[in-house]
Order: sequence, then C-alpha cells, then structure tokens
Amino acid sequence: MSDRLPADVAWRKHPPHRLIGRGHPAGDFLAAYDWEVLEESPGRLRMTAHVPDHVRNPRGQLFGGFTATYVDLAALFTYRAGERMDDGPRPWLATQSMRIEYLAPVTEQRIEIASEVTARRGRTAWITTRFLDPAGETLVLATTVLRASE
Repeated sequence: MSDRLPADVAWRKHPPHRLIGRGHPAGDFLAAYDWEVLEESPGRLRMTAHVPDHVRNPRGQLFGGFTATYVDLAALFTYRAGERMDDGPRPWLATQSMRIEYLAPVTEQRIEIASEVTARRGRTAWITTRFLDPAGETLVLATTVLRASE
C-alpha cells in the first residue's frame, strides 16, 4: 500500500462548495457529498452537514459513535483546507487521537460544523471541531490529532 493518496480517486472530484464526491465509504454513509462549504481558508473550515436518519438513535439524536466519524472527516478536510484537491498525490493522514465532549444532543436535520487547525508540529496537527445549533451554541466539542505520512 502506498503512503500517498492517489490523485485520481473518484471522490476527490466534487462540485464547487462541496468537500467530497461520491465513492468514499465513510463519506457516502454520512452523505458528505451533500455537505455545503460555507467558509474555507488554510487551516479553517465551516460547513453544514446533513444528519441522516440511519445515524440517529431511537430518540432521534445523532448517535455518539457516529459523531466521531463526522469529527474525523471534518478534521481530515480541515488539515487540508485551502489546498487544491487536484494537485496530485498527497500524504495519507492517520488519526492518532480524538477526544469528544458531548455538550447537548444533536437533533437537527442539518448542523453547522466549524473546524480549525490549532497547532502544527512537523507532520502532526491538532484540530478543534465544533458542532453548532442554529443559534450558534456548541453541541459537540472535539479535538483530533492527525499525523501525515512521510
């Protein structure tokens, strides 16, 4: 297996204001091809994401285990925010750790996700991700540590 993400994978092709195309296993499960980018700059990303019924618990809330998948995808895309997707192969990113604080249940059909790189040391980056309700209150607060391959 290569330590580089190939440039020609189908999900790297996406319409404007979207992060990902179809064909990514976790992305398709979360309907990430439908997430809308509201703001993007190097190390910062703000988007809206759909919360499909199949990721909700019986009370209609985002199931905690799937929250981590949203956080992981948001962190991976925030690490590369502001970069062009078609610039050829890029290093793989590995999640080294993730901490999630559940402040309130996620019940909305669409949520806002705000994420930023808070520190970089060599190939390692710390990323903070927040899920926000329509009033801008934080529902979920997460910190992810990612490491890029050489």
